[in-house]
Amino acid sequence: MQPATHGSSAPAEEVSLEPSKGWHVTHAFYTFDRSRLAALGPAEREEGARQFAAALDPAAPGAPRRLQSWIVAGHKADFGVVAMDPAPLVVEGVHQRLLAGPLGPALVPTYSFVSLTEVSEYVPTVEQYATRLVEEGEIAGSPSHQAKVRGYASREDAMRRARMEPDLPPWPNACFYPMNKKREVGENWFTLPFTERSRLMAEHGRTGMSFGGRVTQLITVSVGLDDWEWGVTLWARRPDFLKEIVYTMRFDEASARYAEFGPFYTGYVAPAAEILTHCRVSGARG
Repeated sequence: MQPATHGSSAPAEEVSLEPSKGWHVTHAFYTFDRSRLAALGPAEREEGARQFAAALDPAAPGAPRRLQSWIVAGHKADFGVVAMDPAPLVVEGVHQRLLAGPLGPALVPTYSFVSLTEVSEYVPTVEQYATRLVEEGEIAGSPSHQAKVRGYASREDAMRRARMEPDLPPWPNACFYPMNKKREVGENWFTLPFTERSRLMAEHGRTGMSFGGRVTQLITVSVGLDDWEWGVTLWARRPDFLKEIVYTMRFDEASARYAEFGPFYTGYVAPAAEILTHCRVSGARG
């Protein structure tokens, strides 16, 4: 029996859990239930620590393409996990392995954010970049203009690939927050012409690039997947750089006028064993 076509003669799209472009991403945050931890015996804690470390090991069999864990500051969570993979159930498997281990009954999920990697529609093509340079004062066809266009063209593919299949930077300070674009009368981002939105995002991008070498960011899209529309993950060489970039970018019109922000989760990149020691689950106490 052939599947119904609902009156369409167009060829059927391939059915898959994997996106046609990009990867699934989940940010998940947890707190340890101290009363339940206290009820675990030494053997359960030891085996729990082993399985906890295995679940958060980026090199373990079946681990997502990218996997990182954080010690989280403040009362919102004790630790967080960032997982990325083309297959959503591989990403979700990290959460299930954590809950299924001996420490699972003592883990309280506090927040999660589901999204996809993407290349923003505001990232210009080579042709659009060349036009933008002229609008910013470059003389079309001048040696300076040509050199900048060639430079952009040489890194465009790598730049787009880095957004779709990102590597995790080796920097120890991180934060995550969700955000929306406003849909209010007089401040509705989605009723602005594309050219105006593109201009505002170009300004925003220039501010971000001024932090090159100190901060790197990943923007993932959650429209249709979670309560907020985008997720922003920042990694920095030092924690004060996180404060500086967020503060500086708030003055850009795209942010100051049109952005809404959710809760911030600040973290310090750490392997599973360090999380357990820091949270007094195993290892050093006191």
